[in-house]
Amino acid sequence: MSAESEILTRYSRVAVVGAGVIGASWAAVFLAHGLHVVVNDPRDDAASVVSDYIRKAAPALKEFGLPADNLPRKMRFERDLERAVADVDVVQENGPERIEFKQDLWARIGRVAPTHALLLSSSSAKTATEQALKMEKANRLLIGHPFNPPHLIPLVEVVPGEQTDSNAVTDAVAFYKALGKVPRVLRKEIQGFVANRLQRAIFRECCHLVLEGVVTVDELDDIVTSSIGLRWAADGPFRSFHLGGGPGGFPAFFRQFAPGMEAAWKSQAPVTLDEKAQTTIIEQAEASFAANSVDKLESERDAKQLAILRALASVKEKGTTA
Repeated sequence: MSAESEILTRYSRVAVVGAGVIGASWAAVFLAHGLHVVVNDPRDDAASVVSDYIRKAAPALKEFGLPADNLPRKMRFERDLERAVADVDVVQENGPERIEFKQDLWARIGRVAPTHALLLSSSSAKTATEQALKMEKANRLLIGHPFNPPHLIPLVEVVPGEQTDSNAVTDAVAFYKALGKVPRVLRKEIQGFVANRLQRAIFRECCHLVLEGVVTVDELDDIVTSSIGLRWAADGPFRSFHLGGGPGGFPAFFRQFAPGMEAAWKSQAPVTLDEKAQTTIIEQAEASFAANSVDKLESERDAKQLAILRALASVKEKGTTA
């Protein structure tokens, strides 16, 4: 038995707590890998919402070579939280980003979930340490933060809390790897983790440039997808700027650009997203891409992301066979 098969056999029963977009996408991933899934959500329409999402995600899962026919056959719904988590190996929580809610939720889960279960939070901002404050024992709780949508985007930020056992981190990384994800363990807790902090910083400047009238919303999107979006999808910022230094690498890059970059960082103007600023961005978006349905935009986004992932995978395959 391969390492991937072994870890998925050990963690074959998953409770998805919270059936919003992230929870439904996680359910699709787990089902496509043959896991048994119980979905917990108090909403009356949870079953129809999740089932519809999984149906729409099936073509993308097939692109990854995963079985995507009749996925819901291993899925059931349970409104009662305690019953949903009482006999599972993994809990993937996707609840609202309210710390009091999460603390109460994990306290309830911790009292009934099996002691071996991985307790994973999809939180995009709240640390495991603060989420665990009402738990009697939080040694199996840690962050497993995906990027939306989890059935397409490989990254999962794995962030242990102060009480998290090292073997739980090891198992979480192995579990996500077996699902085809790219788990990256953060070396310390920080609000917002890494990917969202980067996204926030870039979006701040995006809003600044639009509000200053330098570019429109459409123009800025085109600039990003035609430049740094492509570059960073291939290499990431540090490797890209190392190459930006030519044969001299980072030492040459810093000699030429560090003083100007440091000065630019210090002189950044504040950005205020007041009602007027929000209206400017909303009106430009609605006059362009927001005039399309969300389903159409998501379909186009998913097709583009799949194409990028296929291209990157093809380059990697050529590199390993060369």
